[in-house]
Formats: sequence, structure tokens, C-alpha cells
Amino acid sequence: MRVALAQVDCILGDLEANLSTAKDAVAQAAEQGADLIVFPELALHGYPLGRSIADPIAAADARLRDLGAEAGIAVVTGFREDAGLHAYNSVAYLEGDALVHLHRKLYLPNYDIWEERKHFAPGQALRAFSTAHGRMGILTCNDAWQPFLPFLLAQDGAEVLIIPANSVDTRAPEVLDTHAYWRELLRSIARMNELWVVFVNRVGANGHLEFWGGSSIVDPSGTVVAEAPVKQVALVLADIDVGASRRRRRELPLLKDARLGLLARELQRLIHEGGDA
Repeated sequence: MRVALAQVDCILGDLEANLSTAKDAVAQAAEQGADLIVFPELALHGYPLGRSIADPIAAADARLRDLGAEAGIAVVTGFREDAGLHAYNSVAYLEGDALVHLHRKLYLPNYDIWEERKHFAPGQALRAFSTAHGRMGILTCNDAWQPFLPFLLAQDGAEVLIIPANSVDTRAPEVLDTHAYWRELLRSIARMNELWVVFVNRVGANGHLEFWGGSSIVDPSGTVVAEAPVKQVALVLADIDVGASRRRRRELPLLKDARLGLLARELQRLIHEGGDA
């Protein structure tokens, strides 16, 4: 499978301009033989750092479903989803004009500069899903910082984990270097869950904050096989062998040995003792 990392900038709240950017990237990726193109979190709306976003769209919106239909490739993109009473920070996986899967971000950061709970409701479900190119899962940015979530998707059969993100340069790199943290995190997720990780971060600025890009693909052994430049718009393509995940899991059966019943019992115990349901 040939995967395109669409490391784009976007304009806050300008859906039509962002759709135009996405369509151009899809066309370029298709010309280069891509089977799948992945855009960042909220690529169609921009990231609301303290500012509101207008013009949310429903998951059934034709503008969303038309993104990859003409080019004939699968598309993953983030957007602000209008779902009636609630809006969600959502990511769609599209094949042709069909919505194969919709992931609603589960863990909404609400500290320091991050105010996602002002703008979005949290998602309530996590599922792997089958595609024409293998079984996949999606986590959105901060979701990937919850170590149990990649594990759950791997247990649900995911061989490719897609992580669209909106990560900015930290204001205190001596405390947390976001570039280094993400690189280490992605390699660890891939290695421990024996799957491919496709990470796509945006570039550009929102006020004084800069999104740093650095999109990458990591193989099931934790090796970075493709990487986009930092702070530059880029379209990076790489071929991945989805079957490498299954082979790795046969060679090193970490997931098979997980003992889900034991984990479920201990989680229930912690919930009853005062954990968060």
C-alpha cells in the first residue's frame, strides 16, 4: 500500500479554502500512485486555540465524501463534525464516496492553551475497522498519549494505526520537547503493538504558536521509514507492507499473550475502588 502524508497548513474556519487545499493534495497523491492519503487533525477547519470555529459539517456531507472519489484513492481527514446537539473533533476514513469509519476524538485536552472541551464533546467509542488495504484504527493527537488505546485497537485487529495531529512547539522545551516526545512515543506504540503507525501533523501558525509538522511512518519494529520535514508544507509518499504486522505478531506474540480477562478484572476493580468509568 502506498501512503501519502499530507502535511498541510490550513485556515481557521475557512472550510472552502481548506477543501481546495485538500483536493489539490489528493490529486497530487493520486498522480504519484498513492492508495491512501492522510491529512492532519481538523485539516478542514483549523484548530481552535481559544477561538471558535464556524461552519461545522455532518459526516454525511457530500463535500467530505467527494474528496477522494474522483481520484479513486482512500482519504483520511480531520474536521469539525456537526452532530445535532454536539460538535465533535472527528476524523473520517473514506473509500470512494463511502464513509468507512468515523473516529470522534476521545481525550480532549483542557489545560494551558488547550480548550477543546469548550468546542467539542468527547467521543464514546473506539473500534478498529476493515478497509480495502487491511484492518486499521484511528487515534486523534492526544488520544495517542493514552497508552491503553493503541493496545485496544491492536487487540481489535488493527495492523495500521493512523494518528492525525495538531501538535505545536512547546513554550518550554527544557520541560517537554514535543518533537522528541512524539518521535519516542510513535516508535514505542509501533513496537509494543506490532503495527504500522502513520502520524500526520500540520504546519503553519495560530497566533504566536507554530505547528511543527514532522509527519512520519513507523514500521511494526519501531523503525521510522518515512519522515516529512519540520515546519514545511510537504507531501511525502512511502510504500508499506501491511502484512509485516501479522508476521511480526507471529514472531513475537506479545498481543496473543495479553490475557484480556485478567486486564478486564483488574480494570473493574480499579473502577469500583474509585476510578473513572
